[in-house]
Amino acid sequence: MTTFVLVHGAWHGPWAWDRLAPLLHQAGARTIAPALTLDGDIGLHTHVQEIIVALDAAADDTLADAPEGDLVLVGHSYAGLAVRQAADLRPDLVDHVILVDGWAGHDGASMFGLAPETFVHTIQAAARTSAGNQIPAPTPAMFGITDPDEAAWLAQRLRPQPLRTFTETTRLSGAVNRIPGTGIYCRPQTYAFDQFAASIGYRPIALDGPHDVMLTDPRALARLLLEASRRAVQ
Repeated sequence: MTTFVLVHGAWHGPWAWDRLAPLLHQAGARTIAPALTLDGDIGLHTHVQEIIVALDAAADDTLADAPEGDLVLVGHSYAGLAVRQAADLRPDLVDHVILVDGWAGHDGASMFGLAPETFVHTIQAAARTSAGNQIPAPTPAMFGITDPDEAAWLAQRLRPQPLRTFTETTRLSGAVNRIPGTGIYCRPQTYAFDQFAASIGYRPIALDGPHDVMLTDPRALARLLLEASRRAVQ
């Protein structure tokens, strides 16, 4: 049995996986979708610790019910940075890391370090309109959601993101590099997610769809997650 720990990206919550998780369950997998804290002035390292709590719980459940089961850690967008650091701290637990349009780099990487200057300046300006330590949620169109009904549904759920999650840098020992990895990137691309994946040694796999493809085409994404996890253990 495979357990997928599904980690949502910036401004989102575990609800982002609600359409995907049942499809993985139908294939015989289990899922855990932790909620990353979005309140207050917290940073990436707080999110890493929250992911580790979910990893430990998933590992306990897997060992209890299926000792030979695999644990796959999935990070969407910003969470690509956080899941890699969590896997680096728990390399004995994680069998495969999968990024979905994920930001990623080596030790010392950050969102602001990887993103174009225009992105950084836009985020900084947006944060200044709030308390200064929170980034207001962008419009659904920024995530590729343009259908009016879907956009309204998403807009109601998006929440401000702590600015420090974008400025804190990763701390990697190199242990995560010994864990197999896959980088699913959506086309047409918004940022160079295929290059981020390739730069850390992950196999890039294209998927036609917007950045929030788990909402628009969860079946296609579930298929790729299952295929990538099976390939990793062959």
